[in-house]
Amino acid sequence: MPISKPRAHKSHHALVLAAAGILLLTMGVRQSLGLFVLPIVTATGVSLVSVSFALAIGQFVWGAAQPLFGAVADHYGTYRVLIFGAVLLAAGGALATLSSSGVGFTLTLGILLAAGTAAGSFAILIGSTHSLSPSARSLAAGIINAGGSLGQLIFAPLVQLLIKGAGWRTGMLGVSIVALMTVPIAWLFREKPQHAASASAPSRGLREQLRVAVRDPSYLYLNAGFFTCGFHIAFLVTHLPGNLALCGLSASVAANSLALIGAFNVAGSLFVGWLGRQYRMKSILAWLYASRAAVIICYLWMPKTVLNVYLIAGALGFSWLATVPPTAGLVGKLFGTRYLTTLFGITLLSHQIGGFLGAWLGGVAMARLGSYDWVWYADIVLAVAAALINLPIKEDVPLKAAQASAA
Repeated sequence: MPISKPRAHKSHHALVLAAAGILLLTMGVRQSLGLFVLPIVTATGVSLVSVSFALAIGQFVWGAAQPLFGAVADHYGTYRVLIFGAVLLAAGGALATLSSSGVGFTLTLGILLAAGTAAGSFAILIGSTHSLSPSARSLAAGIINAGGSLGQLIFAPLVQLLIKGAGWRTGMLGVSIVALMTVPIAWLFREKPQHAASASAPSRGLREQLRVAVRDPSYLYLNAGFFTCGFHIAFLVTHLPGNLALCGLSASVAANSLALIGAFNVAGSLFVGWLGRQYRMKSILAWLYASRAAVIICYLWMPKTVLNVYLIAGALGFSWLATVPPTAGLVGKLFGTRYLTTLFGITLLSHQIGGFLGAWLGGVAMARLGSYDWVWYADIVLAVAAALINLPIKEDVPLKAAQASAA
């Protein structure tokens, strides 16, 4: 009996690191897609609006597929979903190199590749931490999330080098092949998860739990705030290279900026994961969203020098995907961990509805107005609204903080 506990901890640590490795690959691919936009437009003649729409569809599919894949993972195990996703991702990227129309890019990048990255993304991977304690789960989510940010740091400059040296088709084939590296890691998740009953929902089935969740104001507030996160990230990932090109800055500056965002979010994710053990997660989210509004205002006012852009990239990066650990943690706090994968997947769907609008409206604004300014303004307003809407969420004081105040 005393021997089994350390082994369990060791197993948890291995799974958390494996999940971080898979997210490194899938998010590295996904977050570098914006670097392909202008090369695809130039090489194929497909309009910016059409390519933006394809990637916007991808934002929505990425969100919509996660609760579906999450339900499958909850019942049949995670590894089947991860392997299927790796194959979809690789197929979507490879077939995109044969596309020469908006419809073709929508089917390949917008549906196949996006669904593949969804199968190896946050809902499925963070859901694998269900058996950890709430405080340990927050830090584990931060570590997994940091893996995705590290993927952005690694992939952005390498993808840009591939595109510049060998063309966008070779770059897309390269990321498709790398995505298959998730298959051997996925085998670590072969054991079907055993979910402990939650005190908040000891015997609910999935349908009943979903009915409870959609009637809970705190869950709705959380989803509304996460919508803004999706709008913000999708707009930047898709259109930051184009926005910087308008300012006379090179594609390498855009790639380096995306890499800096990823680098700073590694620190941000780990820090926020640690904070979730000490403070209310809703308060952490409110500060993260408010900081985004402040940073974007600074970006719009600053001269667009290389140094200033890099400073803004670092500031944006600290909160970039650091919203994920407290958001997932709140879902677990509100409803327990039995259906964490599915319920957090639904929250990510809200995130990606925002992502669809961010990616698509950025292209529309540029095509019709010749500027991204109004999308930046919308991002500021949404960030302030997200900060405010998280405050009414009902959340207990973290155990560690309660113990410290009692002492």
